[in-house]
Amino acid sequence: MQRSSIGTNNHRHSQSGALVLVAFAAVLVVAANQAWGQLPTAFDLARRRMVDEILIPSGIQHPGVLRAMAATPRHEFVPRQYHSQAYYDMALPIGAGQTISSPYIVAFMTQALDPQPTDRVLEIGTGSGYQAAVLSPLVKEVYTIEIVEELADRASRTLKRLGYKNVFVKTGDGFLGWPEHAPFDKIIVTCSPEQVPQPLVEQLAEGGMMVIPVGERYQQTLYLLRKENGRLVEKALQPTLFVPMTGRAEAERQVQPDPSRPTVVNGNFEQPLETGEYIPGWYYQRLATLVQGQAPEGEQFVRFENRTPGRPASLLQGFAIDGQSIRELRVEAWIRLQDVRQFHPQEFATIAISFYDVNRRDLGVQTLGPLTGTSPWRKVTGTFRVPAQAREALLRVGLFGAVGQMDIDDIRLIVNAGP
Repeated sequence: MQRSSIGTNNHRHSQSGALVLVAFAAVLVVAANQAWGQLPTAFDLARRRMVDEILIPSGIQHPGVLRAMAATPRHEFVPRQYHSQAYYDMALPIGAGQTISSPYIVAFMTQALDPQPTDRVLEIGTGSGYQAAVLSPLVKEVYTIEIVEELADRASRTLKRLGYKNVFVKTGDGFLGWPEHAPFDKIIVTCSPEQVPQPLVEQLAEGGMMVIPVGERYQQTLYLLRKENGRLVEKALQPTLFVPMTGRAEAERQVQPDPSRPTVVNGNFEQPLETGEYIPGWYYQRLATLVQGQAPEGEQFVRFENRTPGRPASLLQGFAIDGQSIRELRVEAWIRLQDVRQFHPQEFATIAISFYDVNRRDLGVQTLGPLTGTSPWRKVTGTFRVPAQAREALLRVGLFGAVGQMDIDDIRLIVNAGP
């Protein structure tokens, strides 16, 4: 039903900070397997690394959420050909043009809900059943709605086979909610409307909370909403990227992207910070700060700074693109480097674009770089060949596991149309 992030950073990550939480998370899977008299499998160990190296360094601290993420077999909720990628921090196709949310997004949204053992939760699902499975051990009941019948049937079978007895699945329009089981203490929406659907507002209990991404097709903000005296009080959490759950919802958007004219939103970083820390227009922000003064264009630029090899430092932005009409994209940007070094062949400072087809299958990533060493402000350019099947793309900028300091400003896309 939804895809959180067209694709997120799947470079290797390293452990950092929160030593008590790291130690706690590191023993979760092993302890569970010992209780069952089993040795940990490769998937168990991959989940442990996911918690230690991705979730905790990214700010996930809720012990119950970490425990659920360490125990939930994400590979069971994706097609077999993607099992080897199940514990990377990336979205994966699950069929019917839909994808499963990245582990970080699932953990972040679950933590924001502050799940309690007595909660009855409505989830407008991803189609996979994974978010519902993560919620299952944390709350009393989970009601999940999937819009695509074949995905709902498969999710229901998977959840039943794995023993999630407090999760209930149905096929339907998630924006209409599930009125016969309302009110709900919590609602989690993993697809993006332009506005909060009124039926969900009505079905949220007084004092209850909702996590939902709202906004334009490629420019959304994740909100935490609390119902007080029948009205919603909102708190912006961070920029994000989700897709609508139906073709109708997509068609009825008032603001539609133009795949023949892709552009970078806030590429000069002049817009003020959102909620005090997040850079507008960009999501999956890691070790990126907005700096005032000495910018080659305008007054502000972004600085990535990392001292731990393998740790992510990045910004991402999605956009629509028509590979039938656009043959090439040229990217231009100003960069400045200070002692930038790479320690792994697949981890380096870069400007990159990932392309995806109409079913959101990955068509590959193209990179500019590696960018290394020390240099003053200079303009860099790169030409990216657009696959004919491409319908969506993801612009990635940052250190991506390299160490040092990278400043960037005035990022632009220039279209080279096909013959």
